[in-house]
Amino acid sequence: MKIVLLGYMASGKSTIGKQLAKKLYLNFIDLDDYIEEKEKMSISTIFKEKGEIYFRRIEHIYLKEILNSDEKLVLSLGGGTPCYANNMDFINTTNAISVYLKTTIKTLVERLLKEKSKRPLVASLDNEKITEFVAKHLFERGYFYEQANFTLPIDNKTINKIVTEIRILLH
Repeated sequence: MKIVLLGYMASGKSTIGKQLAKKLYLNFIDLDDYIEEKEKMSISTIFKEKGEIYFRRIEHIYLKEILNSDEKLVLSLGGGTPCYANNMDFINTTNAISVYLKTTIKTLVERLLKEKSKRPLVASLDNEKITEFVAKHLFERGYFYEQANFTLPIDNKTINKIVTEIRILLH
């Protein structure tokens, strides 16, 4: 079994993925961490030095590598992963189960403001501009996110509650 968690940045994919993997006795892979390990540089450095097109190409290659492996795992994607290189089509044609962790703009903005410095896409934005940025991005990406096997609204839920709800979806 492969479980793929997708959603916007700060929707909790990595946090929830780690807990879900622990409960299901599966390995956990964060795609961004995997890319950084393979490329021996941070995502922001890859973007700066090699550009987004290069990043999206290798992101697709590593996604395929992980999903084509025989390993049972929980995989959290980067926020943009489903939107490029026909990645959602690929995910949906594998034996993976995809879950969209759906979060409201309000919740995402609250979370992003707390960790702004760790989020290169919003780090340089004025706080007032972040809501507009998230709303526009979410609108553009929603089409891809909605192609997941399951959509799980997660606002105002504990990590344990979300993990439990995902486990229920899987049965």
